[in-house]
Amino acid sequence: MPPAPVRVEGFGSTSDLASRFLASATDDRIAIFHAAAVSDFAVGLIYRRVGEDGTGLRAVCSSKYATREGNLLVELRPTPKLLPGLREWYPGAMIVGWKFEVEGGRHEALEAGRRQLGEARSDLCVVNGPAHGAGYSILSASGEIECVDDAAGLLNALGRRLDPI
Repeated sequence: MPPAPVRVEGFGSTSDLASRFLASATDDRIAIFHAAAVSDFAVGLIYRRVGEDGTGLRAVCSSKYATREGNLLVELRPTPKLLPGLREWYPGAMIVGWKFEVEGGRHEALEAGRRQLGEARSDLCVVNGPAHGAGYSILSASGEIECVDDAAGLLNALGRRLDPI
């Protein structure tokens, strides 16, 4: 049987990716690999310091900011997490999230992956990054852990889990 068609979606922002997910929502049994590293923050308001001591802030709105007027302060607002919303939009899907951890060690990276599984109600979580160390760990919602050495092993392991789809 030939493999199912694969669609890769490009996107420009967290909200753009969210709108693409929502537009494609389905009850069908499909697989979603959400490995996108979306921005955790978006630019909010822009401020200038005011007052004699410079501790006050005044929001400024302009299409151009003159450098001669000094420093600007930028507010960073958290963007919504998309992975937890996928279960609602794709109730029949096999959803695979990704957890790339930089700080801590392997134990902390795996714990972060377990938290993601619970919070996002996804089926699997692929964990890697400097905190994890070499290779990948595939965590399942049922508590299983499968470790693979490289990208080829990861593709094979995920492919085996997709056979019923």
